[in-house]
Amino acid sequence: MRTTGTLIRVGLAAGRSTPGDRLRWWGLFAAALAVAFVTLATVATTATYHGRETRADARGPVISDSKHGALLYREGADSVGNRPVSVIFLHPLTSRAPLPAGVSRWPEPGEVLLSPELLRTGQSEGIRTRYGSFAGTILTDGLVTPSERMAYVRVAEAPPKDDDRWMHVAAFGAGGGATGEMADQKPVTSPLQGLWSLAGLPALALTVVAARVGSRSRDRRSSLLQALGGTWRHRMIVNIGEAALPAAWGTLAAFIPYAVASLWDIRLGPTGYILDHRDAAAAWPTAAGAAVVSLLAVLGIVVGTHRVHRDGRSTRPASFSSPVPAWRLSACGVGAALVLTSQYAPHRAQLAVFTCGTVVMWAFLSSVVALVTRHLGSWLADNGKRKGHAGRLIGGRWTHAHPGVIVRLALAMVIGIGIVAQMQVWTSRLGVQSQAAVATHQRIKDTVIQLTTGAMTEEQTDRFRSSLPAGSLLLTRSFHDPGPPKEPWVTIEGACRDLRALHVACPGDTKTAPVTSAQVQEMRRWYGKVNFEVVPHITVKPDSTQSLLVVTSEPGHLAAVKEAAYTLPNPSVQVQTLGGNWLGSSKAPLANWIQLFGVIGILFILLAGAVSAAAEFVRIRHALAPLSVLTGRRRVFRSVSSWHLTVPLLIATVLTGAVTAWHSVFFIALVQEGSVSWTVLAAGVTTCAVVSLVVGSLAARAAAREADQWRPAAD
Repeated sequence: MRTTGTLIRVGLAAGRSTPGDRLRWWGLFAAALAVAFVTLATVATTATYHGRETRADARGPVISDSKHGALLYREGADSVGNRPVSVIFLHPLTSRAPLPAGVSRWPEPGEVLLSPELLRTGQSEGIRTRYGSFAGTILTDGLVTPSERMAYVRVAEAPPKDDDRWMHVAAFGAGGGATGEMADQKPVTSPLQGLWSLAGLPALALTVVAARVGSRSRDRRSSLLQALGGTWRHRMIVNIGEAALPAAWGTLAAFIPYAVASLWDIRLGPTGYILDHRDAAAAWPTAAGAAVVSLLAVLGIVVGTHRVHRDGRSTRPASFSSPVPAWRLSACGVGAALVLTSQYAPHRAQLAVFTCGTVVMWAFLSSVVALVTRHLGSWLADNGKRKGHAGRLIGGRWTHAHPGVIVRLALAMVIGIGIVAQMQVWTSRLGVQSQAAVATHQRIKDTVIQLTTGAMTEEQTDRFRSSLPAGSLLLTRSFHDPGPPKEPWVTIEGACRDLRALHVACPGDTKTAPVTSAQVQEMRRWYGKVNFEVVPHITVKPDSTQSLLVVTSEPGHLAAVKEAAYTLPNPSVQVQTLGGNWLGSSKAPLANWIQLFGVIGILFILLAGAVSAAAEFVRIRHALAPLSVLTGRRRVFRSVSSWHLTVPLLIATVLTGAVTAWHSVFFIALVQEGSVSWTVLAAGVTTCAVVSLVVGSLAARAAAREADQWRPAAD
């Protein structure tokens, strides 16, 4: 215990006296904060999933097999902007009809309860009157998240007894996994995979960089301890004593955002998702344990990155014997192999294999860059020696002797370019149907609207027509599928005056109809073979083979058509524009989550690059200062910095750009979606090239300033 205490005090003292100690202290503080932040975000994500499932079950309907349920229940769908809305139609059969969580009483016939977020975001689209008269809001206990968009609609009249879409409900409190936002919820591994790929990997990279700040003095100390008979345990205790305080304070600082998320609901940036504070508050014990694991992981990285050679020469000054470990190169090869073989994996596992390979490849790609630059350093040193170029000779020898410096500096640029490229490719993913939906919307906007509804008589359709915007056309769409070998087709029926308005000829017309309207052309693109027929009256059959089509005279009437449809006695299940379901998927929240995680990861990478560059400035200004006396020229600072820093970093930038281009194109071929923005990639490569030049210039400037104050010392 006495030896342990002494070694801990040695570590604490070393943290206050080594070159760049203040920089390393803040670097470790930031690294521990970053790793703990991602770890606590993992805890919050897991807790949120558990809370969502609990609240969904509390409002889930218990369907009765018999016809004696106390409540008729039917689910529908809508959208506000491009965000989905869950619409629940209800009709209590008794005064004691059960109530789901979040509802204190059922509204009166023709009234509606809205979630707070739906009420806020739908004001501009007339959401207060779209489904009926507004009667109040749903409490948060009945919502899986405060940002959920949901409505309980009590229909104005009793539903038809022969409508099979209505279900009898005996109670609420089970099976809520298919209602509201839970209907399309991804498994918890999906957001965690994105979080750790885009933010966790940069946080770990920042930890490695911060742990190696001032590494030369630390390595010499470790070698001295070994020469004095110390074991790996003694070196571990000293290293932990040096890093414990900043790492502990950084871990504690990460609890500040978690504490805020435990007290108030927080909207997460571009996603629009509101994090429920109750979930984070309930997971405090788990968060505390995860923070301890995070702290131990940071300290483990600190210990693992300071190892000594066991060849009996560890006390000698470091020379040209610091090769890139072979296991790092092998790990990069394994990552590239996983990326290449992901296309042969089972379909559901392809993306997971590709992601794992990507993380491993990007994590160790900088080591491959270091190997290349190490050989380049040897060549530069030989070339400088032959031609008498002092800067090239010194810079080449430094590059050959210290490849880890290039690894740490290149790490930020390598991972940064990879994250930016992946964010761009993921956000550009549009399938064939989504691309067609976007094109359709650009050509005809929202002038063709589809309504999925139940049976409607002639009187009901006439009443619905009267509530539509002026100049609207009402048609029916019937789908026919006779089976192989015949192809399916669609029949669109309507009054002759409505068909003529679409430039479709009616029987008995003597003049040739002009070119069909743009709306009809889009219908043919989406429905395939279309036949038009004239009917004197519009009706809808109860066999679910028919739906209604509304064609408006001009765009901008979608909200009015929705209000007319959802306030029918037996409301529509879904109202959307032609191709509207694919149009919504083209702007799925996935891109926003990738943007959120990616921005966090880029911030960590920028911090890692800043810490690494600052540490190199500290080392170079001390090492280069005596050269002004030996050479008699200040130009040597710029020359050495260029050959030691700028040239290897430019090579790393070129290699990274090439690998990123291949990786992005391969990903697009794998998922068969998206596109590569060469402009974005070129901008990223150009930025890293400029950074390489700036790093070399600032290092030379720092050394020149130190040279003015340098005096010989017994160091």
